Amino acid sequence: MTSLPDHPAPRVAVLLPCYNEAAAIERTISGFRAALPSATIYVYDNNSNDGTVALARAAGAVVRTEKQQGKGNVVRRMFADIDADVYIMADGDLTYDPKAAPPMVEMLLAEQLDMVVGTRKHEAVEAYRGGHVLGNKLFTGLLAGLFGRSFTDIFSGYRVFSRRFVKSFPVLSAGFEIETEISVHALELKMPVGEIETAYGARPEGSASKLSTYRDGWRILKTIGTLYRVERPVLFFGSFAALLLIAAIVLAVPLILTYLDTGLVPRFPTAILITGLGIVAVLSFFAGLILDTVTRGRREMRRLAYLAYPAPTFTP
Repeated sequence: MTSLPDHPAPRVAVLLPCYNEAAAIERTISGFRAALPSATIYVYDNNSNDGTVALARAAGAVVRTEKQQGKGNVVRRMFADIDADVYIMADGDLTYDPKAAPPMVEMLLAEQLDMVVGTRKHEAVEAYRGGHVLGNKLFTGLLAGLFGRSFTDIFSGYRVFSRRFVKSFPVLSAGFEIETEISVHALELKMPVGEIETAYGARPEGSASKLSTYRDGWRILKTIGTLYRVERPVLFFGSFAALLLIAAIVLAVPLILTYLDTGLVPRFPTAILITGLGIVAVLSFFAGLILDTVTRGRREMRRLAYLAYPAPTFTP
């Protein structure tokens, strides 16, 4: 990439969160060094005990440590500490192709995007388990249904960010649900984003996945639910209000018919229950309305933080 005379070359940082990746970290660093010679490569170690730190330093990376366990905690620290114009986040296990990084950076700068997602194209069966493929499709569809749109691969860990994305993103997740939070942040602020298909390979021998299919799947599902409650309070609490109101109406119909026929209300406990359901339904609906005001205020603050930084500089 060559820059215009009045625009200095963007500072590019490669961010590699790592936990026990001694089998792959050297080759990962050398791959990104070859693909992006001018980039600074950061390895954030997350309590590895297999020599990852020494190998990363020997390979020429800037090595830092995050003691709080979990990928989300590492990403929070990386985004807070590193100052750059373009950020490339990948894993240290050599599953993502470093050669795809320059086209992703080029797309971000040329189109002035805030995020480019490397959607995974896996050719080796061992690279991407069938259950994970199905789970990715289900969660991607769920995210699209709840938030109106989504990405092809919401769980991809290979992403390029602008400075204004990174510095406006309040990382709250602790673990592998961080990719879901990143996706929702981009969707809610209506950021310009793009996708590029990238090769996804198998881990090298000696490297093991840290992802737990069921435990992390459950945490991701909870994260989507929490983000939906926080970002769409009217719909979230309004749905509960509608269900409660429908239940109250169903229970009330027989009582109303009996009252019209006899002038009596024979089942007082049911009548009290109907009244309670109606009250809770109204309270739930108004809670959603009040929280929606809070959400709009929070979104405006995030948008202002986002707009405090310039768009990525165009570089032909």
